[in-house]
Amino acid sequence: MKELMSFWKIFDHFYEGVYYVDNERKILYWNKAAEKISGYKAEEVINQFCYDNILDHVNDCGRQLCFDGCPLYATIQDRQSREAGVYLHHKEGHRVAVSVRTVPIERDGQVIGAIEVFVDDSVQHDLYKSLENYKELAHLDSLTELANRRTIDSFAEIRMAEYRALNTPFAIVMIDIDDFSSINNQHGHDIGDEVLKIVAKTLKNSVRQSDLVGRYGGEEFIVILIGDVEDQLAIISEKMRMLVENAYVRQDEKDIRVTISCGATIVQEHDELIDVIRRADKLLYESKHAGKNRVTIK
Repeated sequence: MKELMSFWKIFDHFYEGVYYVDNERKILYWNKAAEKISGYKAEEVINQFCYDNILDHVNDCGRQLCFDGCPLYATIQDRQSREAGVYLHHKEGHRVAVSVRTVPIERDGQVIGAIEVFVDDSVQHDLYKSLENYKELAHLDSLTELANRRTIDSFAEIRMAEYRALNTPFAIVMIDIDDFSSINNQHGHDIGDEVLKIVAKTLKNSVRQSDLVGRYGGEEFIVILIGDVEDQLAIISEKMRMLVENAYVRQDEKDIRVTISCGATIVQEHDELIDVIRRADKLLYESKHAGKNRVTIK
């Protein structure tokens, strides 16, 4: 339990609802997003049993799931993670459609409880709007309006903690504008700033709202893709490269174009966060040395 408790501060920054129950389904942790989605404050549900007329999940047919078909209970019994679409009971009385994922928690080979992660299906989870809900993390780069370095670091740490606790993978793509100094030298810093903004918008529009695009520094960007994207990583990275190559800034009836080099990698079993970032950065520079305007993945 002590090891698990170290994750609670991280879970408080999730935009997903998260709660933890022991083997008897007594609620021992309830995060801020769970409060927002359900209407129940943590102090109202901690040490209560989840089947005691709290969330009162039902399925599409209206069947009560707490005692027959509860994915959380089933996960405790057979140690299998589950995903399901259900309707929870909001404190104010209405039903809320949510997607849930349940994950068993084990210690010394024994199941000691389970975590349920749930999101409101009726809400579009725009990352930047979500970040505004906890201002201590919401810091955007003033020029590009992307996440700045502080937000990137916080977001990446959350993803790493989620990977360790819930085995939810993520990928990192490091991106650098090729020959950006020549843009400033030839066209001036004002045009250089416009190029940075065009690249930023193009990258942001290339990925899902739940993913993060940030300005890592200077002309370098980072993209953090959430979930199992192994089969799509090359496609997504190549799409970003291609879209940037086809974007441009107009000056004196001329199109000013740039290209990007990318290094992309997926978190691996024994990685620390710094390992993932360094690997992506190394792959980025492999793209540079191989001729630029390309993607290298490992």
